[in-house]
Amino acid sequence: MSTPRQMSLAILATGTGSHAASWLHPATTPTGGTDIAHYRRMAQLAERGRFDLFFIADTPAARTEKLEAYARFPMFMNVFEPVTLLSALAGATERIGLGGTVSTSFSEPYNVARQFASLDHISGGRAGWNVVTSANDFAARNFGHSQLAPHADRYARAREFVQVVQALWDSWDDGAFVRDRERGLFFEPDAQHKLTHRGNFFTVEGALNIERAPQGKPVIIQAGASETGKDFAAETAEVVFASSSSIDRAQAFYTELKGRMAQYGRAPDELKILTGLPVITGETDAEAEDKYQALQEMIHPDVGRLRLGMDLELDLSDLPLDEPIPEALIPRSSNLHQMYFNRIVEMIRTENLTLRQLYLRYERGNKTLRGSAKTVADHMQAWLEGGAADGFMLTFPTLPDELENFVRHVVPELQRRGIFRREYSGHMLRDHLGLARPANRFTTDKAYHKAAE
Repeated sequence: MSTPRQMSLAILATGTGSHAASWLHPATTPTGGTDIAHYRRMAQLAERGRFDLFFIADTPAARTEKLEAYARFPMFMNVFEPVTLLSALAGATERIGLGGTVSTSFSEPYNVARQFASLDHISGGRAGWNVVTSANDFAARNFGHSQLAPHADRYARAREFVQVVQALWDSWDDGAFVRDRERGLFFEPDAQHKLTHRGNFFTVEGALNIERAPQGKPVIIQAGASETGKDFAAETAEVVFASSSSIDRAQAFYTELKGRMAQYGRAPDELKILTGLPVITGETDAEAEDKYQALQEMIHPDVGRLRLGMDLELDLSDLPLDEPIPEALIPRSSNLHQMYFNRIVEMIRTENLTLRQLYLRYERGNKTLRGSAKTVADHMQAWLEGGAADGFMLTFPTLPDELENFVRHVVPELQRRGIFRREYSGHMLRDHLGLARPANRFTTDKAYHKAAE
């Protein structure tokens, strides 16, 4: 009898939850965004649920316009810097992976390489870097730009950025720091590999000042869904956060993205695709639906307009709520989140919804899954076994209560079905994901040339 395919689980953790009105809900802690004890409890709870990854999203900016609307929807307005937060959580957890977002558009490769190598050491091999190009002009203005660079230029910079970071992670051979008191050598001099890089975006000459990470390299995470983003993911990513509105689309995305990997000399099992999935669990399907509708009723119209306008790249503040968005106003293309933009445009063109109906129905990525533990597990199993995902990036509309419900009720159901681990089999994030530890490229090259002599 063959062993059932095992899924991976990650949580995208926020202060109060992923729903636009989560901070208003009595089950949440309004101060959670900057409460380290709150994040520590969530990380420990996810670890008790044997999750692969505890993940923090980020943008390096506060919103500075439309503050009346953002005051009702405080997205990224009062949050910890991710690497700082994850370093603190490393000491409060033992097994769960720790991943965070750092932008390639507003950082330097050496700093990012050093930060995540340090996090990997601090956590004992549990670090993951989510590579993003940023997708809002608020961030651009913090770094001397009036707006984001064009989409293609941002990805070209990101590609070179990742190449530099990965080379810096190979600055030292494994075991280079011998700390040999008898010979008086702290490290082997010939075990260092100095990088000399001169590219279109970066000039870097030097080596990282920390020994090679426990995982060899922290896990690379990515989430692009544009053609450029998919190529970038096929070349560099080890985990991709996907967002599909149906199992058919998810299957097509899964097959296409893994099919692109061969041109970069990579095998399909070197990449795990985790589909985004917001979840509300109840004792019954009806109870879960009631909880969801109660949250929806809390969304203020200003927030509804704002959230749609962000992804549609259009100011909707003066449009009537109970009429459709005029198609003539819709931009021809997106420079920010192409996947979300395309989804809204499709809804406008095929469903003829009013603005109010649209903001109440639109959700980034998958629609919130509402149901009993059995209903939720059935959905997840169908996607896993149907070749639509290797696992799920879970978001919870309210936290920590919905995470607690999931760990208490859904995780045991997945374990009973044999499709999710009962215990961790290793200590590192690569162990959880079934990803091999990468060899040092310079050591491999050196061994090859020596054998050829």
